[in-house]
Amino acid sequence: MEQKTNSFLETEPVSRLMRKYAVPCIISLLVAALYNIVDQIFIANASYLGSYGNAANTVVFPLTVIALAIAVMIGDGACAYVSILLGQGRKEDASGTVGNAVLLTVASGLLLTVLYLVFREPILAMFGGTVNAETLHHSREYFFYITLGLPFYMFGQAMNPVIRSDGSPRFAMVSTVAGAVFNIIFDPIFIFGFKWGMMGAAVATVLGQVLTAVMAVWYVCHMKAVSLGRRDFALRGDLVRRFIPLGVTSFLSQISLVAAMAAINNMIRKYGALDPAFGQEELAQIPMAVVGIVMKFFQIVISISVGMAAGCIPVAGYNIGAGRRDRARELFILLLKLEALVGFAALLIVEIFPKQLISLFGAGNESIYYTEFAIRSFRIYLCMMVLATVNKGTFIYLQALGKALASTLISLFRELVFGVGFAILLPRFFGLDGVLYSMPVSDFLTFLITIYVVRATLHELSAEKVQ
Repeated sequence: MEQKTNSFLETEPVSRLMRKYAVPCIISLLVAALYNIVDQIFIANASYLGSYGNAANTVVFPLTVIALAIAVMIGDGACAYVSILLGQGRKEDASGTVGNAVLLTVASGLLLTVLYLVFREPILAMFGGTVNAETLHHSREYFFYITLGLPFYMFGQAMNPVIRSDGSPRFAMVSTVAGAVFNIIFDPIFIFGFKWGMMGAAVATVLGQVLTAVMAVWYVCHMKAVSLGRRDFALRGDLVRRFIPLGVTSFLSQISLVAAMAAINNMIRKYGALDPAFGQEELAQIPMAVVGIVMKFFQIVISISVGMAAGCIPVAGYNIGAGRRDRARELFILLLKLEALVGFAALLIVEIFPKQLISLFGAGNESIYYTEFAIRSFRIYLCMMVLATVNKGTFIYLQALGKALASTLISLFRELVFGVGFAILLPRFFGLDGVLYSMPVSDFLTFLITIYVVRATLHELSAEKVQ
């Protein structure tokens, strides 16, 4: 067996390791989330776009999440498996895993781009783009340019966790921040200066993603813990079958958002048409725009939650590979405490300052119905944030322990069975507000399952150190 690398993961205090790995991971995910959010803020404050542009952004957003879901499935799965392999001293298999992750990411990015371009119209209709003619026009424009950048976006996002597993969380953070800063600088230039509208927002985003992808390519060619050769880029079914399942939970946590958004957007379109105010043609896009904004804030909080848990993957995976269950248990307890703290802080913000949050997205230029519905949406939709962050952290951490099946099943219940099911069911009884109730009900029921899983996992990790 080859000599282990990254052995400090087995010796340094877990709190220090968590800060080292989780903070850059949180920043990376926050910055990635800000790509779309920054677009939406500038779009909302452009008088010639307003809530129509906001609604178009909401329509296209789930389509970028599909790309992200595939990317993080490959990247997080590879990150977890590489960390375990390095903990076992199997550097050759670790190199092959990275090479296969690169190959799968490039192939899936190109394939998804082609599929999007071919099926543009039915895709936009599926996610509510036909709510009115103006929204559809902006959706088509934004969709086209965002789609062209998908291969670069997916490569940067997939390689980010792989870079962390190589012991360079700071570089992973810097590469993502560099792209986001580029986007923030050029968004107002293209939207307000050049008057490029939705195209300007999309082009700024894509150019930032290209920058992140280029930096990721450079790092992959200069990795530290593994050394890549031509043979590592040959597809190996034995490795793919091991690391892809470890990323399925990350995939479900993202793709479920897509399924929920599809259900929510269509329920909003259906029951909004029955609302006395939003049934009017000129106001029909408001509920979709508002719920999209609320989901963006939720994405910011969940980025912190997932970032903390994903940052623990290299540490927990290495220690599980090295037989140090005691350290994995200590790290899990610390993670759960911090997840609850983040959720509580977010809850205070949405309950106390909903009007200030919505004002960031151009509420001053919109109808009074816009602001009223937005405040109600923030307070209802996100009222179970504490449970949501604990649930999400548990899902991700189970991957690091190699518990792909348990992690996947719980995620499946939360995101698809509960999330989509209640989004479709509750509006039948509560109308448009039923869409808002679907989120807290899903998080509460999932938490009941999470409690059982957490207790069983901590009991298992209490066993004596094993080799």
